[in-house]
Amino acid sequence: MRLSTQLNYAGGIREAVEQVIAMEQGGLDMVWVAEAYSFDAVSTMGYLAARTERVEIASGILPIYTRTPTLLAMTAAGVDSLSDGRCVLGLGASGPQVIEGFHGVPYDRPLGRTREIIDICRQVWRRERVVHEGTSYTIPLPEGQGTGLGKPLKLINHPVRSEIPIYVASLGPKNVEMTAELADGWMPLFYLPEKVQDVWGADLAAGQAKRAPELGPLEVVAGSLLSVGEDAASIREFARPVLALYIGGMGAKGRNFYNDLVRRYGYEAEAEAIQDLYLDGKKDEAARLVPDELLEQTTLCGPEGYVRERIAAFKESGTTVLNVTPISPDPVKLLEQVKGWIDDA
Repeated sequence: MRLSTQLNYAGGIREAVEQVIAMEQGGLDMVWVAEAYSFDAVSTMGYLAARTERVEIASGILPIYTRTPTLLAMTAAGVDSLSDGRCVLGLGASGPQVIEGFHGVPYDRPLGRTREIIDICRQVWRRERVVHEGTSYTIPLPEGQGTGLGKPLKLINHPVRSEIPIYVASLGPKNVEMTAELADGWMPLFYLPEKVQDVWGADLAAGQAKRAPELGPLEVVAGSLLSVGEDAASIREFARPVLALYIGGMGAKGRNFYNDLVRRYGYEAEAEAIQDLYLDGKKDEAARLVPDELLEQTTLCGPEGYVRERIAAFKESGTTVLNVTPISPDPVKLLEQVKGWIDDA
């Protein structure tokens, strides 16, 4: 099991990159750069490529609606070149609020679009002349659209790698099945190790049954807030408003993937109440309703023995990349400790 972390923008990008450099020396394997509707992720990924030596640099995530499929491929190839083969293309659909509210693009066919984008990206990296006829994308444009001058083209540069890893953030049954079939890695959010088989087992199995052998095993990226110590359990409270935001505020009634997930975990009444309160603007009340058990099982906060047990549970459930947000006076030292525990798990 490898170790990753999310780049923390809170104190500024340059400061965050300096921390990643220190973490790299402590054994960090991957760093994820988010985008959402903040600064773009790719600029920071390029900066990380220049400042680091070994750590994999992953987009976590680039929303699929914000760039053409070929630009996604070109971008990943560019970062891969700058980093000497350390790029991971993390993709996801984001949600209607961001895509339609910030980008002004219709949020349609996320599953089909992702499938088509994966195919197109891999054509680009193999330096094939890109030809694709799909429901969402047709390359080149067919006769009767545009000027009629489009023709199949291939990437000018030779990529460092013809196969750049693609990780997909997915939660819904069909999307998880597609991820297990086509992607190199899977990024579920609010991952509860004990519930993986109940919630996603059938979807993962269905996708893996169609998986091409040359893709190799599916990587699974999961984890959460990390704090170790006798009083560290209190740190998990930092995750409570975040859970409430996603369960209650990330989408409308009937269109909230995170709310659906928590319902599938068995917290149907709580998920409904949290959403009702959050959408009514009662965010603090919504946060208080986040089940303590859910908060505990989706984080890594507590005494050393407890955290080591939780790491073992993540590994047993199929996690191959433990993704943590360390909360400590010395986060680099904490990551060094956890790196050793991962090796022992």
